[in-house]
Amino acid sequence: MKIQKNRNSCRVESPVLIVIDLGLEKLFETCIGVRNLRACLLDPPAITKCIRVKLGFCIVSLMASIVPTSEEDPVLSVVRFTAEVSWADAGPEVAEPQVARLCIEAQECILAGRWVDLATLLLTSAELITARVSDKDFECIFTVICILVTRAGSPVEALELAKLISAKIIQQPDDKPVLRLKILFNLYNLLENPYSRFLVYIRALDLAASGKVIESIMPSFKMIDSFLKEWNIGIEDQRDLFLTIANILKDNRSMSREYFAFLSKYLATFSAEELHIPNDSKEEAVRAIIEFVKSPDMFQCDLLDMPAVNQLEKDGKYSLILKLLKIFLTDRLDAYLDFHSANSTLLKSYGLVHEDCITKMRLMSILDLSCNDTGEIPYSQIKDTLRVTDDEVEYWIVKAITSKIMDCKMDQIHQVVLVSRRTERVFGLTQWQALRSKLGTWRANVARAVSAIQSSKITDENLQSTQQGIIAG
Repeated sequence: MKIQKNRNSCRVESPVLIVIDLGLEKLFETCIGVRNLRACLLDPPAITKCIRVKLGFCIVSLMASIVPTSEEDPVLSVVRFTAEVSWADAGPEVAEPQVARLCIEAQECILAGRWVDLATLLLTSAELITARVSDKDFECIFTVICILVTRAGSPVEALELAKLISAKIIQQPDDKPVLRLKILFNLYNLLENPYSRFLVYIRALDLAASGKVIESIMPSFKMIDSFLKEWNIGIEDQRDLFLTIANILKDNRSMSREYFAFLSKYLATFSAEELHIPNDSKEEAVRAIIEFVKSPDMFQCDLLDMPAVNQLEKDGKYSLILKLLKIFLTDRLDAYLDFHSANSTLLKSYGLVHEDCITKMRLMSILDLSCNDTGEIPYSQIKDTLRVTDDEVEYWIVKAITSKIMDCKMDQIHQVVLVSRRTERVFGLTQWQALRSKLGTWRANVARAVSAIQSSKITDENLQSTQQGIIAG
């Protein structure tokens, strides 16, 4: 790598391109030149410059190496710079001894390998000058602080440093939130320990939510399953992760399906074997039920299989909400209308609109009607179950098709619906057994077809052999 030294700029002809993809690091050498890289600090040494670009779920960083334009350690340069800015208003007589004292203290930490103490010193000084420096200087100061995790003597020390640095970064979420989030991403990339990365990601979620910059971190939600494999975290940490993401998505109506998915993931972490399921999970279970009932385009869920949801049955406050879920997943419109007559105030208190619930229950009822073995639904049965007129029957059939909950054909002559595919409202043991039976039947049919083809082939070969024998004779 060729580096041209200069007081205010530097030239890096062979930077290293670091690609973070699915949590796996790959290093690629490239010959792309980066010219006139501005010195990040007012002090002569040029410090690490990071350019980050989000590409879907990938995070790409072009990181230039630290270019020493003096013999001083870059960390000491940051200490000196932050100290000089902090004490600038006190005058030279007061400032110079304080700057010297801080530099000596930092030097002692470096020589002794006391990286946590050094990080504490740097972070204290850095936060004092936040309002006095440019965004570029702020970023570069914290980039150097983040690099301390690479000097840690053990994973435990690296984790302690990650906790300390990330806690300071998110301390003022309303001040430069996007930039602080970017610095956290830099810290994440510098860490090698999976759990340390998880901790920083959780802090990034907190910062994004508090700083109202959730759009900057939302693309990563698609890769959570891959991240979980890398982090290898326990159940408690998974619950914390899923619930944090769900709370971030809660008020974003365009992400309602994703919100429900993460809330369901959280609830699914509780097992029947657990002696005590926290009361907080009851409120999250209710939130999940209400979200499912409200959603106009969700017709299947497995909430009834979750112990955290079923615990509501014995709860005097929430038992009716569980009953409502059971109606939507296992019953028909008439059951909902009876429930509404007795509990209309309760439904309103949760923001449920009666007309919207009727619409969804009509579609759910069509699904229930399609469960018969014949695959046929008489128009008259749809009319009576949905409580509609003769003229409205085909409208609701078409609505079920456009909602993608079933595929069917309408036989207007015989006044029946021929169902070829339907969505299962619940997919539990009964549905798995039915699927196994169908697969067994299909397998037997395929085996018979293959056997017939082979028998036909043998017959043809024998016939051809006989004909050739006759001709030869």
